[in-house]
Amino acid sequence: MAQPFHLAIPVSNLANAEAFYGELLGCEKGRSDSQWIDWNFFGHQLVTHCVEKMPSPPSHNGVDSHAVPVPHFGVVLDMPQWLALADKVSAADIEFVIEPYIRFKDQPGEQATMFFMDYCGNALEFKAFASIEQLFATD
Repeated sequence: MAQPFHLAIPVSNLANAEAFYGELLGCEKGRSDSQWIDWNFFGHQLVTHCVEKMPSPPSHNGVDSHAVPVPHFGVVLDMPQWLALADKVSAADIEFVIEPYIRFKDQPGEQATMFFMDYCGNALEFKAFASIEQLFATD
């Protein structure tokens, strides 16, 4: 098993973080204080820290004729989880930055991917592979 990562991100208000990470994504809430909340983000530790002013919005980088927001973060799910999340996000009327699609079709590293923003403007990407062995494929 891979070691869990720890990531701390800014949010403009904790109620939005609870609605997005807790209710929409279904992340279990951990420790919290008046200015931050720990989340079990698919087995990793994500901390949402309330800040007075959000940093600049993400820049974009071209990949597969799409404007990928940078920075972004997320996890690799299995395909059934990815499909269920795509449906859940769509049903919640979350606007996709990049609609769910298959990237690198018929190439090494073929993957399902989607991008969307949390309620505070942080960019997330969720991926899935038909075969997890393709995660780091180069040829």
